[in-house]
Formats: sequence, C-alpha cells, structure tokens
Amino acid sequence: MTQNIERDIRFLKRYAVVTSTLLVVLSVAAFARATQKAKFEEIDVERINVVEPNGMYRMVISNRPRSIGPIYKGKPFGYAGGSRPGIIFFNDEGTENGGLTFAGQGQPGGEYRASTHMSFDQFNQDQVVNLDYSDSSGTRLMGFSINDRANVDIYDMVKERDSISKIIDPAARRAAQAQWGAPRNGVPLNAQRVFIGRDRAKAAIVNLRDPNGRPRLRMLVDSLGTPRIEFLDEAGKVVQTIGRN
Repeated sequence: MTQNIERDIRFLKRYAVVTSTLLVVLSVAAFARATQKAKFEEIDVERINVVEPNGMYRMVISNRPRSIGPIYKGKPFGYAGGSRPGIIFFNDEGTENGGLTFAGQGQPGGEYRASTHMSFDQFNQDQVVNLDYSDSSGTRLMGFSINDRANVDIYDMVKERDSISKIIDPAARRAAQAQWGAPRNGVPLNAQRVFIGRDRAKAAIVNLRDPNGRPRLRMLVDSLGTPRIEFLDEAGKVVQTIGRN
C-alpha cells in the first residue's frame, strides 16, 4: 500500500513538472508569435484601416463598396461611404484631410468616363490643393489647382446645410440655401486661385484669379499652338492681350 502511494506521488510530481514546462513553452511561443511581424508575398483585401493606438483612423485603403464616407473627429457625417475607391487620409484628431480616388468605366456606344483626383484639405475644411485628371470620352482636363476657403468649420456647415434641406416651403428653402452659400465675413466659401494644366479646350494654361475666384490673368497656348497673355477686369472681360500679331 505504502509503495503504491509513493509511486502515485512520484507520478504526480513528474506530471506537474511536465505540465508546467509545456505551459511555459506554449506561453513563450504565443508571445513570440504575437510580437513578430507577419510577412506576405501577396494579399487580396477589400479594405485596410491604419489606426492610431486610440483607434482613430489615420489612413483607409479600400475598394468602392467598402470605401469610407467623410469623418470629422472620429464621427461620420455628410454622406455614407461606398463611392470613393482609393486612399483617404486623416489628421491627428481623426478628421479627414485629403486623399486619392480614381475611377474609369466604359459606357454604351463606346463612350467612357475616367478620373483621378488627389487632394489635400484645409484644417477642418475641404480640399485646397488638388491634382486632377477628368476625361469624358476624350474631353479632358488635367491640372493642378489651389483654392481659398472660408475659415468655417466643415462639420457646422454640413449640419446647417442638412437642416436647411428639411425646410418644407420651397421659397424659404431656396432663400436659406442662397444665404448658406454666400461669403462669410466677405470671404467666399470656396474660390479657386490658381490653375495650371490643360483645359477642355486643349489649351495649356496658367489661370490666376482674385480672392473672389474671378479670373484676372491668363497665360496660355491654345489648341492651335498660338501663345498669348490676357489681362481681365472684375467682370471677366479681356482688357489687354499680349501675343503674336
């Protein structure tokens, strides 16, 4: 009897030592797997979210159906996702501040539409630096532009716009929309100041505008290869031209 008890005790001791050793080995292996980097030769994915330790978005790469809508300080606003395949960037507060989107598709009858758009946003506002390609069956615009925007928080603007859209009376709604889109403290909500590129009339062009977005100086080489410089008044009328006779 005593020998059986001693044998059982020795077995339990050996069992405890082996079990403890296995637990330590498994724990170390699991920790090593958790800390090492994964490496893939190829990966198929519909969306990748790059986030900060607090969970805020820093960058989202996605296809069209899984693309993200506008985000302001971590909160969705404006419109739903599903329309912007590409890459969307976010600032330190989790607010969208630019991105790269692209599209292209043939239409019935041989027509097509294609576009690529890269933009950088003003803080808590919309895009102010753009790089664009737009093509509608050969009618193309390609260029770089710089915009001015009023110092109005985009979240407040969209909230105000959405509230106006709920006004039932059409006349009152149109009046409120006109007031909403008017300059703030004399500054337009959006005014293009610079465009450098190739316009839809096939001219290579540099277009400079005043703070209200009105063209004032234009340098171009038109589709026939003729160069000229145009000075315009506030009404957009050409008042002086420098070019070949």
